[in-house]
Amino acid sequence: MMHFTLNNGVKMPGLGYGTFRSEEGSDLAKNVKHAIKVGYRSIDTAFIYQNETSVGQGIKEAIEEGLVTREELFITTKVWNDGLSFDETIQAYEDSLKRLGLDYIDLYLIHWPGLDENYVTVWKALEQLYKEERVRAIGVCNFEVPHLKHLLAHTDIVPVINQIELSPKLTQEEVRAFCKEHNIVVEAWSPLMNGELLTNETIIELAEKYERTPAQIILRWDLQSDVVTIPKSMTPKRIEENFDLFNFTISEDDMKKIDALNEDFHYGPKPSVFDFGR
Repeated sequence: MMHFTLNNGVKMPGLGYGTFRSEEGSDLAKNVKHAIKVGYRSIDTAFIYQNETSVGQGIKEAIEEGLVTREELFITTKVWNDGLSFDETIQAYEDSLKRLGLDYIDLYLIHWPGLDENYVTVWKALEQLYKEERVRAIGVCNFEVPHLKHLLAHTDIVPVINQIELSPKLTQEEVRAFCKEHNIVVEAWSPLMNGELLTNETIIELAEKYERTPAQIILRWDLQSDVVTIPKSMTPKRIEENFDLFNFTISEDDMKKIDALNEDFHYGPKPSVFDFGR
């Protein structure tokens, strides 16, 4: 397993199991446990996914069955900061902790910046949680360069990570360059563009060349680009395939072929205009 060292010294697995658009229920709990059995040690969820309870149940079962210890896992969840106050943000953390059934969360993230700069207040609440050692690391999601500049100018702690939409169709060069300059790790959500990239001709050609699945090519491209990646699947075989990334390397020339697919295409919402559905 490849690990990334965050700017506070905490180590994070480069590959995690994502749960975006995975419904609450026994199937998700079962797949979280299966992912852990396969070898995943990083699990990503969020309040707005409405599935923290099932994610927590899968974690609990995996620990009870001796598949892993809590200390070996890296659990991420996110606050949906829709105008939250400082105190409401602290309470949101406590609520997520309770739903997950955990004593602490490894990484707590602001899910979206929104349009009103309220994320500064929310971030200060995250800073308190971190200073009180109630969370191991704090970061952000979907922050573009202006958001990051404003946050850094008005707060004390630099985020350890910026989780953004990133795929071969959206390589996010400007954000990645800024994050690298400030020692902020980049993490990709929707790395497979909800599966739509799996039929791309270039990706298929490379999959055949390396005798891999199209998904494995994209996820390996993430890792070789120094990007943490969190593919989501509810199919056990694909969960296993998505983990099998560590016994091949994509050549530099082929990496450039994937880079060249960039169209600055957002499959999901654009952070500069997204305002919590209002």
